[in-house]
Amino acid sequence: MASTSDHSFEPLKNDLLLRTARGQKVERPPCWVMRQAGRYLPEYHKAKGTKDFFECCRSPEIASEITLQPIDRFEGLIDAAIIFSDILVIPQAMGMEVIMLDGRGPHFPDPLMTPEDAQYREVMEREVDVKESLDYVYKAITMTRHKLKGRVPLYGFCGAPFTLMCYMVEGGGSKIFKQTKTWIFKYPSESKKLLQKIAELCVEYLALQVVAGAQIVQVFDSWAGELSPSSFREVSLPYLTYICDHLPARLKELKQEVVPMVVFAKGAWYALDELCQTKYDVVGLDWLHEPKEAYAVAQKYGKVLQGNADPGVLYGGHAAITKVVEEMVEGFGGGKQGWIANLGHGITPFVNPDDLKFYFQEIHRLSGLHQDRAMPTTADITAAEHRIHERNIMHSDW
Repeated sequence: MASTSDHSFEPLKNDLLLRTARGQKVERPPCWVMRQAGRYLPEYHKAKGTKDFFECCRSPEIASEITLQPIDRFEGLIDAAIIFSDILVIPQAMGMEVIMLDGRGPHFPDPLMTPEDAQYREVMEREVDVKESLDYVYKAITMTRHKLKGRVPLYGFCGAPFTLMCYMVEGGGSKIFKQTKTWIFKYPSESKKLLQKIAELCVEYLALQVVAGAQIVQVFDSWAGELSPSSFREVSLPYLTYICDHLPARLKELKQEVVPMVVFAKGAWYALDELCQTKYDVVGLDWLHEPKEAYAVAQKYGKVLQGNADPGVLYGGHAAITKVVEEMVEGFGGGKQGWIANLGHGITPFVNPDDLKFYFQEIHRLSGLHQDRAMPTTADITAAEHRIHERNIMHSDW
């Protein structure tokens, strides 16, 4: 087998997802799901064994094996792999300790408390070398590309600056985001300096993932929905935009092909129009969006959408899954252009893998039955924008 430093990969046999991400008309919608490599699969627990979560992330062999598990299990049904890693490797590279607690998730023993915190100064002054400190991620990507043998393309990813900052100041997940709100409202200048530093690291990190073999990249803003529309425009959108504005140029400097870029701002349904005006090729949707309305807006800007079934439908049985897939196929124009089928968030625990398999099968079946229809008209787009505007008013800062 080729070494992890060998970047001569086999030709891609299934480029359906990449063609879709670039806006081309396709024969059917490509499909994959977030967190498709993970704890709902029995083979994941076998590969992980007694090892710590981050220990698995830092082992290229284990991370590669876990990445490939859903590709093997759902052979012929799934159109992309996503590297097994975690968004919190960036804070780790910035010098912060992160551990994974069973039943609780990620935990920062020493979060950033205030800008006067000595650790804040250390984080801001540290010269972070993501090439060296996150080398294990790049090795896992290259190894995975070789093992895939061109079966499907491989996603790389990073956490969005705002979401990473949330973890860094909260010390983990939160229900009220007290520390996050304290920072952005009480220390806006210091918050923005931290967000900018993270954004710059994200650009380099994603670029090096592409060098290693990633063929498409996604930015996860998992906590965007905790922000009001105006706060989103101030502390999230500018840094998401920085990434998509600067990544292509960095890739060209590294003599790499510019790959499709995906943004997923969970909960920020009010920002669809603004996200569609960025340079991201694909906008990920959570389940708060009405497919038909979102599709009309995205088509206006020539953008591709990714999403957006409620992951909870996978607990609901086959009839419920069929109904949701029917709604998506119809709402996203039949799936022959502008839609990557996915969930509206990652797979939740205890999902039966056979129910996920049925979800994929239904996407294939129902999109094949659907008759192509005309693209949204100007009236469709105007009506969709009006409904979204009304929802924005209802959820404004007032």
